[in-house]
Amino acid sequence: MDKGRFAVPAEVTQWATALGVTALLLGTGLSGPHPSGGRALLGSALLAAGGLVLAACRRAPIVVLAVTGLCAVGYLGAGFDALAVSYLVAVYGAVRAGHRIVTLAVSVGLLVVLHLTALAFHDGSPREIVGQARNTLELAWLIAAFAAGEAVRQAERRADEAERTREETARRRADDERLRIARELHDSLTHQISVIKVQSEVAVHVARRRGEQVPETLLAIQEAGREASRELRATLEVLRDDDAAPPRGLDHVNDLVEAFQGPDLETTLTVEGHPHEVPAAVSRAAYRIVQESLTNVTRHAAATTASVLVDYRPPGALAIRVDDNGKATARPVPTPGLGLLGMRERVAALGGRLRAEPRGTGGFTVQAELPTDGAQ
Repeated sequence: MDKGRFAVPAEVTQWATALGVTALLLGTGLSGPHPSGGRALLGSALLAAGGLVLAACRRAPIVVLAVTGLCAVGYLGAGFDALAVSYLVAVYGAVRAGHRIVTLAVSVGLLVVLHLTALAFHDGSPREIVGQARNTLELAWLIAAFAAGEAVRQAERRADEAERTREETARRRADDERLRIARELHDSLTHQISVIKVQSEVAVHVARRRGEQVPETLLAIQEAGREASRELRATLEVLRDDDAAPPRGLDHVNDLVEAFQGPDLETTLTVEGHPHEVPAAVSRAAYRIVQESLTNVTRHAAATTASVLVDYRPPGALAIRVDDNGKATARPVPTPGLGLLGMRERVAALGGRLRAEPRGTGGFTVQAELPTDGAQ
């Protein structure tokens, strides 16, 4: 819930609460009637322990609830008359964490034990003894702490639900928009590109059949039509991918590399490190990087070999490297296309780094490093 611009870290808040409650308990206990000697030292230690243990309320709310309850019983038996503020804070934390039944059972038991402790260690009339137990844990304050914890828990649950609803709505709208764009592209471009492709291929075929020289411009139109048809088909497949099918990830990289194997291109896959589960977003990004890199190799590099390296690096990093022996050299500056742009955006969104450049020994390399300890 601490998502504000000037939010205080949770650990600081917990320790500030623990120290504040400790000071309040010690001040209240030592300023009122209290014993002397060893019992005073024991009671003071229990007051301080009951407050300081609140620093662990977020991590172990039930343990803190039990410890603060025992401390309250202990300093009441030692002769201190102080409200169990630390237990009330622990009740709030435990209920906020969702432990309502356990908190209710522990609180009922504590009320009984406090009265028995007052009867065992204090003298006076039953009314005075009950009053001493009530001074340690007032029922009204207990109910208020329980109600406050439940109210905050419900508010946080509603906030989380609202966040999930917003994300689902945004995702659904994005899917609808993607499908709409896919339909528009299909209706407006597919037919025209197909016509250009067919007409150019017929013209080339007729020219060759007549024994005429095929103009370079016609061959360029033919190749451009084929390329545009492939690009459009790939784009439509991506746009229509509405996550209904299982997403492709690292588990499918081996099949992907084998799919690009052919008589003109030899592909290899090497896995280094100790393979382990990585976040789904990182897995999908790694698959797309390999897919786009190998696609670029087959379309533009005129390469005969392409190697893919997947390196599980400790701690919390995954490295992807795709090398080919194509025509790229170290001198020309590569023109970034949509494929490289898409890879850069994927890597940047995950907080990683990407390098795509010609190799000094010839060919091209794509190297990506993705963090695996922060992505979802």
